Amino acid sequence: MVRFNPYSYEFHDDPFPIYRQLRDDAPAYRDDELGFWALSRYDDVVRALHDPDTFCSRFGITLEAGNPLPMMLTADPPDHTALRRLVSRAFTPRRVADLEPTIRALARNYLDGMLGQSSADLIVDYAAPLPMDVISRLLGVPEADQEELRGWSDALLHRVEGEMDVTPAGVDAAYQLYKYFSAFVAERRTGPRDDFAAALVTAESGGERLTNDQVVGFLFLLIVAGNETTTKLLGNCLLAMQRFPSERAKVIADADRIPDAVEEILRFEGSTQMMARTLTREVELHGRTMPVGDKVLLLLGSGNRDERVWDRPDVYDIDRSWPTHHVAFGHGIHVCLGAALARLEMRVSLEEYLARYPGYEIDERALERVHSGNVRGYSRMPIRL
Repeated sequence: MVRFNPYSYEFHDDPFPIYRQLRDDAPAYRDDELGFWALSRYDDVVRALHDPDTFCSRFGITLEAGNPLPMMLTADPPDHTALRRLVSRAFTPRRVADLEPTIRALARNYLDGMLGQSSADLIVDYAAPLPMDVISRLLGVPEADQEELRGWSDALLHRVEGEMDVTPAGVDAAYQLYKYFSAFVAERRTGPRDDFAAALVTAESGGERLTNDQVVGFLFLLIVAGNETTTKLLGNCLLAMQRFPSERAKVIADADRIPDAVEEILRFEGSTQMMARTLTREVELHGRTMPVGDKVLLLLGSGNRDERVWDRPDVYDIDRSWPTHHVAFGHGIHVCLGAALARLEMRVSLEEYLARYPGYEIDERALERVHSGNVRGYSRMPIRL
């Protein structure tokens, strides 16, 4: 029987063979040592995502202890419904679409910084600073604070080999982020400002408004999840295009194919690989009984490679038809509110990068992975331009 440990380096190096074994041999996998179940087949993952009454989020979406801040990701109806309604009034499609000129200008600025160089680091020089800059502009975070916020975000997500607990540095990072955004929100309540954080503070529905902690919780979530996932997804996408040169050629020949490339990398190697839920009732599945109160990992990355659903799932193919959609952004009530922003950032950053450096070469021998319980991607990706 395969051993599945999401906190091991071996798993992070290449989880897809492990996923395949789970789907075939243990679709309702139980790990007694770490105390969780794992669902790996697409249909099981989707059913769980659409059943928040049974697979609840309020005890946290990771195996470790949940975040005490009120967040949509860790809320169930009716609290989740009210939170999402209020946040959606500030995080509008128009506000996201209006960011495109800003994203394009920022992308060109970072690419200009590579001019005259024969090599660079795709993550350090482009994929990491760009999403943080975008999120910061959206929120109204000063440029001088961005690097510190990104450092706290990285520390919060990092895990030590084989251990599921947040590191001491991660605990401190969470405290620093909470303290920073508490002061940030308090400042937004002192006078009118034209940024997303101010819009959250003033958002109203049916006479209800978000509390300070609810606003802080959403800013906390956005700066961590919105930054890290897009950074890793961009690196994963450019690496996949190098490993599947026919797909890179299609995109370079026709930039209108970039949205197809983005959608396929979300399926093929999304940056968010799994989410945890907690059972509110006993569930019988695949001949196993999962008791009330147990944690269940929903393996999004495995569901997106399920051969029961996808033809040639381990091939990166931008011509793929979509009779069924991937679960990279989740499904159901918790479908990612920032999906439109992530897609926009990915499209623009790829358009600008491939127009400038279509012949890039990633040095795969020098790749360095992040080590996190649910985020898949790289911290370093040296390239020849």
